Amino acid sequence: MLSSLMNFLRACWVPSSDNIVHSGSDSAGRHEGLLWYKDIGHHMNGEFSMAVVQANNLLEDQSQIESGSLSLLDSGPYGTFVGVYDGHGGPEASNYVYENLFQHLKRFTSEQQSMSTDVIKKAFQATEEGFISLVTKQWQMKPQIAAVGSCCLIGVICGGTLYIANLGDSRAVLGRLVRSTEEVIAVQLSAEHNVSIESVRREMHSLHPDDSHIVVLKHNVWRVKGLIQVSRSIGDAYLKRAEFNREPLYAKFRLREPFTRPILSCEPSISVYELQAHDQFIIFASDGLWEHISNQQAVDIIRNHPHNGSAKRLVKAAMLEAAKKREMRYSDLKDIDRGVRRHFHDDITVIVVFLDSNLVSRASSVRGPTTSLRGCGVILPTKSLAHCATPTELNTI
Repeated sequence: MLSSLMNFLRACWVPSSDNIVHSGSDSAGRHEGLLWYKDIGHHMNGEFSMAVVQANNLLEDQSQIESGSLSLLDSGPYGTFVGVYDGHGGPEASNYVYENLFQHLKRFTSEQQSMSTDVIKKAFQATEEGFISLVTKQWQMKPQIAAVGSCCLIGVICGGTLYIANLGDSRAVLGRLVRSTEEVIAVQLSAEHNVSIESVRREMHSLHPDDSHIVVLKHNVWRVKGLIQVSRSIGDAYLKRAEFNREPLYAKFRLREPFTRPILSCEPSISVYELQAHDQFIIFASDGLWEHISNQQAVDIIRNHPHNGSAKRLVKAAMLEAAKKREMRYSDLKDIDRGVRRHFHDDITVIVVFLDSNLVSRASSVRGPTTSLRGCGVILPTKSLAHCATPTELNTI
């Protein structure tokens, strides 16, 4: 059966001679087919590595690392910001989060003249309100934007303190050294909001006690209202405001019964940690990585190799597992073009942030190297998909 599928895909895809594209400089990262990566860079608190592999026709993952001032004021505070934004239904929400969330965070940090959980909550809320406003303006002409949303995972390192905030099912995992054994153990830092998790289903039932169908098992997958797996997000206006859950939105997204309060939430789960000398690195990644690799496997891969190329190494490990699940070769998987590739794995984004304890512990008023880098999609020459329907990735996260 697999061989038949591979023959079908090969018939659909006409390979290009320039399948692999390398940029001339590593300063902005490099391209290798559908993979973009930055092997090593520097932030205020150490080094970082970053990689993105595209599977959808349009890249729905967005990501960034910002190091330097965390406010609009010259006085700081200074630190490192990391964001991973896993979109669904289209790229509009994740693009909007990339363009606005960090700017909102800097604005609220300036107002309070410090970093705090309150600053982060306000930045998330302002980003949500801004995107819903955009939906309001566009949805009559582009109704499907009401069914576009994004998970959102951020980390902020400021003055030895680590803030983790999350909406959806991306994940942050810490690699912590156990000095007595010299092992590096995985510590999950983020709370996830996916109704495949029993506690999240219980939360949804407690929040909507009058709706026995708030979570539905559909095709062996738990989904909110039978539509979406995550219970919190930026966007997804059709499940937050009833005025968007009607025509001209596609019928498959319209609920039969009206609702009077938001079904999904935009409130992030926020955790605060005081970083210690034995905290070695943090892996920030979209669920495209974690559906193939466990927390400890990812930490072991980072621990057992040089810092250089760490994120790319994790992405390739996930792709190798995806290939094994289909009993195919990794080299064959790499040859499958975007769109069709989504049948095998999701977009995958990984940012590995290494922690230098000497740099982490310094005051947030101390300036450091300024870094600003966005995870990039891959622009490849058009390939022919003759007589072949490209899969449409609608709101099925």
